[in-house]
Amino acid sequence: MALLKASFSQFVRRRSRPLAVGFGVLGVCLVCWGCRTTPVSGRQQLVLVPEEQEIQMGITAYDDVLKKEPLSKKQQYIAAVERVGKRIAAVAGRDDFKWEFKVIESDTQNAFCLPGGKVAVYEGIIPICESEAGLAVVMSHEIAHALARHGGERMTQQNIKNLGGKAVDWVMQEQDDSKKKIVQTAYGVASEYGVILPYSRKHESEADLIGIELLAKAGYDPSEAPRFWERFGGAKAGKETPPWLSTHPSDAQRAADLRAALPKAMQIYEQVPEKVGLGIKLVTVESTNIKDPSIAGTTRFR
Repeated sequence: MALLKASFSQFVRRRSRPLAVGFGVLGVCLVCWGCRTTPVSGRQQLVLVPEEQEIQMGITAYDDVLKKEPLSKKQQYIAAVERVGKRIAAVAGRDDFKWEFKVIESDTQNAFCLPGGKVAVYEGIIPICESEAGLAVVMSHEIAHALARHGGERMTQQNIKNLGGKAVDWVMQEQDDSKKKIVQTAYGVASEYGVILPYSRKHESEADLIGIELLAKAGYDPSEAPRFWERFGGAKAGKETPPWLSTHPSDAQRAADLRAALPKAMQIYEQVPEKVGLGIKLVTVESTNIKDPSIAGTTRFR
């Protein structure tokens, strides 16, 4: 290993000057062309993908998903997702988005929002939501990803990682295969676990903080946000991936961070003239003794 480090260092020194100049010029270009600020957190981010391209990719991906996945037939779920989605979209500040809200017939506990406002919620996560406010927690979080352009940022990071990999290949081109493999593997591990995964976790935490303010502006009780993540964590029954290996923070950490963000979100909520509170309780006919489907799930509570 010492021999490898010595030979690699010597080789890099011979080739580092042109690399440094090249990456210096590239760095200036990146700063000039791609810097923007995320909503709420005000974080500086680098996004080199044009938003028009990002939105078109989102529309294409959304259409592909809807062609492959059956849509829900549960009218209560469909109506709730549409109702919550419209309230959040109204305060999202992106009137240029062509918003769509769909429910997918699947037990998967998931949801997503693609660039351009293309939202889908899987049936499996709705019982954990329990109420419209819980559903607003999920949907506002996913919508926050689109507002903050996390997809474009991730594509930019991946492109930079690929560029760095090519630079490593160039530096190591005269080395034997075993040394190349060691250095390439080390670069891949360092970039994935040292940069990509932490950024992904940062995106998730950022979407939580943007989301809690969004749902408060939409008139939903923001105190439901930490409660949702506590329920979601309990539903996993200890099967959670260790945080340092995960693309998401732990559910307990998310709940704690959202509780810390509650005072500001509550101030926003108190200023909303038409509050929804927790909204409509989302219960299914199958899980209750209600015989009349027309009144199932219509209990309104604050």
